Amino acid sequence: MGFQHGSIRNSAEGIDVSYLGEVDYSETWTKQAELAKQRADGEIADTVLMLQHPSTYTAGKRTEPKDRPTNGLPVVDVDRGGRITWHGPGQLVAYPIIQLADPVDVVDYVRRMEQALIATCEAAGVHGVGRVEGRSGVWLSAGVVDGELKPARKIAAIGIRITRGVTMHGVSLNCNNTFEYYENIVPCGISDAGVTSLSAELGREVTVEQVEKDLERNIIDALNGDLPVPGA
Repeated sequence: MGFQHGSIRNSAEGIDVSYLGEVDYSETWTKQAELAKQRADGEIADTVLMLQHPSTYTAGKRTEPKDRPTNGLPVVDVDRGGRITWHGPGQLVAYPIIQLADPVDVVDYVRRMEQALIATCEAAGVHGVGRVEGRSGVWLSAGVVDGELKPARKIAAIGIRITRGVTMHGVSLNCNNTFEYYENIVPCGISDAGVTSLSAELGREVTVEQVEKDLERNIIDALNGDLPVPGA
């Protein structure tokens, strides 16, 4: 059963949301850092950036050499947690720049972001999405689908950083992106599972534009305590 346990934010004011379209990863990383400093200094309100990136590999702090791409493409080493992942067109990315309430509860924040992703997948028609113990992000369990045995597969990723109580980086949800670039890395350092998307699971095209408002609403509801988080 879900449990509503109040806002995790340090502010009761509204959250500003910006839709940036497709934007360069490194430029957006710089923008995030600037916004996070402004938020910590009380110069701006809580903010969520919604966007897509051109095809880019990014490596979090726990990335190991064996995780890195075998196709020679460059990798951006970043200051978030987690290991290596891919961003690209057809994948919806959300970067919350949020001042968290004291005391900062990182686990609670991550669980809320997971719940926002789960709710968005459910609304799109992909059911049975959830968490896997010991693994970040949002998954579908291994099982038989239309007569085919499928492995556990990741549909959304999470990688965050919190500095001076303000969140950076965030979540990515596979909508109708290619899987080509995942074939050359060990996504998130996990070699015994696959990746999937809303489109692949539903057998029809599901675009970023079709789900971005749902994800925006679910992130805001999760942060404000209006989206129940099971086990919270």
